Amino acid sequence: MISSFSKVDEYGFERPDDFDYKAYEAFMSRYMAILARRAIRWNLILTQQSLPDGGTMKRFVRKGVPAQYRGKVWMMTSGANFLKSRQPNLYQDLVGDLSHQSWDEIIQNDLNRTYPDNIYFVPSSDGKLNSLYNILRASARHNTSVGYCQGLNYVAGLLLIATKDEEQSFWLLTVLIRNILPSYYSSNMQGLITDIAVLGELVRLKSSKLDRLLKDLNLPWPILVTKWFICLFAEVLPVETVLRVWDCMFNEGSKIIFRVALTLIKMNEKELLRCTDFGDMAELFKQITRSSSVLDCHQFIESMFKLPGSLPSSKIDSLRMRFRQVNVR
Repeated sequence: MISSFSKVDEYGFERPDDFDYKAYEAFMSRYMAILARRAIRWNLILTQQSLPDGGTMKRFVRKGVPAQYRGKVWMMTSGANFLKSRQPNLYQDLVGDLSHQSWDEIIQNDLNRTYPDNIYFVPSSDGKLNSLYNILRASARHNTSVGYCQGLNYVAGLLLIATKDEEQSFWLLTVLIRNILPSYYSSNMQGLITDIAVLGELVRLKSSKLDRLLKDLNLPWPILVTKWFICLFAEVLPVETVLRVWDCMFNEGSKIIFRVALTLIKMNEKELLRCTDFGDMAELFKQITRSSSVLDCHQFIESMFKLPGSLPSSKIDSLRMRFRQVNVR
């Protein structure tokens, strides 16, 4: 069967040699109709003087934000617009600051490792590398308690791809670092370490057999899911699925990250329970992020709000407090 799809997707990523064009075409034939309907609804929403109330907005966002509106919607729902309104000229001032900082060389070295399979990030192209450098450099100067942390290049790179706007990407990265994921990217990564421990406890509560197996295999959660959390599933899940996850994350906060992780685990629990050694389990955790079940982003998002069951923010907050206290002892 000859595919009508290019070897490069709409975001500039080269499709792998084993890409399942048949499954993707079947998915897109359904998804394009959904996108068309969502575009009409979002066009109406964004022409109103104010956004819908919280519950209505949550429902709209969960059904997907069309690509052409993502930057605008993310800026509104995340609080990034508010941050920008307080310092409207900040990004230009930071980019114009030519003083040398210790982070600059580290950022420069990481640029060529950012999405090497994306045509816009090829060093020889006139693509987005310079814009990515500006964003990361400005972020390091503005968020001085963090500076720069590996993993931010993937997050900022995908923000730039999705929004096509340097300044929006900078402010969205700032709201992630400061508000949505505090201490994820700090020098001690306390927020990241805490949240991985929280996920482990949620798995113990919701999938006790898998929890026991992982303990028997002496396989710690950081080995399995650190990249999931630090990259916010960028460079982990298919791009469209990541962007749908981020639609929800910018609106509902970091709780969404736990829903994604738990959904991946619950969807593949039977296969995971069949693993008998450390290596097989670690490899399967990589494979489950590339299965056909994550390619259909619309179905995955629906599963994300069903499979993990109840996940109140109060529960996550109490677990964070518990494990944060353990980590600082």
